[in-house]
Amino acid sequence: MMASRPGGALYVGRTRNLRGRVDAHRAGLGTHTAKYKIKTLVWFEAHDDFDASLRRERAIKRWRRSWKEQLIMAANPNWQDITAQIPD
Repeated sequence: MMASRPGGALYVGRTRNLRGRVDAHRAGLGTHTAKYKIKTLVWFEAHDDFDASLRRERAIKRWRRSWKEQLIMAANPNWQDITAQIPD
C-alpha cells in the first residue's frame, strides 16, 4: 500500500516487481497516484503464489478504510517510507 501522507489518499496494488512499481508511481506514471501525490510505500506483504496475491489484493481493496489503516498502523505506526525494507 502506498499513501500520500498519514490519513491521506491510499493506493492498493500488486506487482511482481515492487521496487520498480514504487519508482513508477513516484515518477507520476500512475493516474491515481499522480493525481493524489501518492509516493510513500507504507505497507507490503510478499506472496510466492500469484493466485494468492490476487485474492489478497482484491480482498484488501474491498476493506473499509479503517481496516486498511489498522493494517498499516500495526506494522508502520508512523507511516514512514519502507522502500528500504523490500527484499532483493
